[in-house]
Amino acid sequence: MTVRIAIPEPTSRDDAYNERALPQYMEALEAAGAKAIIVPLDARPDRVARLLQGTQGVLLPGSRYDVDPERYGEERIPACGEADPARTAADELLLQDAFNLRKPILAICQGIQSLNVWRGGTLIQDLAGSGKTAVNHAPGRTVNEAHAVELSVESRLSGMVSPGPGPVMVNSSHHQALKVVGDNLRVTAVSPVDKVVEAVELDAPDHFVVGVQWHPERTYTVSALSRALFESLVRESEAWGRKHAGEPAADL
Repeated sequence: MTVRIAIPEPTSRDDAYNERALPQYMEALEAAGAKAIIVPLDARPDRVARLLQGTQGVLLPGSRYDVDPERYGEERIPACGEADPARTAADELLLQDAFNLRKPILAICQGIQSLNVWRGGTLIQDLAGSGKTAVNHAPGRTVNEAHAVELSVESRLSGMVSPGPGPVMVNSSHHQALKVVGDNLRVTAVSPVDKVVEAVELDAPDHFVVGVQWHPERTYTVSALSRALFESLVRESEAWGRKHAGEPAADL
């Protein structure tokens, strides 16, 4: 079977960002053996539902916009960026479908923040304003190894990493981060210097839900962990598809 992974357009307002970012996710999925099914952010819910009927997994990508603080009960501070309601609506439809049917999910950068808020969590609206300045979390897209991450033992992530002499290094391109972790999510990676949350996983061994704050789509050609993240999503999605072949889709 061809594994199909649903991925929303990163933004509804910045075509240049989409044109730069979206192909990286598509190429990483293709390299892992899957096909990306793009969900247009201007699509009606009934069309999104039809698209999701033929998918076995979900990838929530990054975005240049921030999650609206009103969604987690806070007032916006000046350093918080503009929200993208169309992307929010698409994420909610994809998350609802995936949790209803227990489809695998990989959430990246803004995607992990969207997942966390959807699960009832909150965000640090601006890392610099929070006093967490010991680590540069936004050194730019060309820096492949921005800082180390400390992985939790017995997490899905730790199982993707081969033991080595040095720390696990990741790229970084964000000014927000998780604050209160959402319902049934557990922290599985932190930046060891400032303890910024770098990854979460759903605390459910039979449902693959992994969110990372970094951008593995940018480094999948040079990072074994980046490749493992996409390969794990595709493998879990293929298994889900074989198990649920022929079952009706959930109502959205």
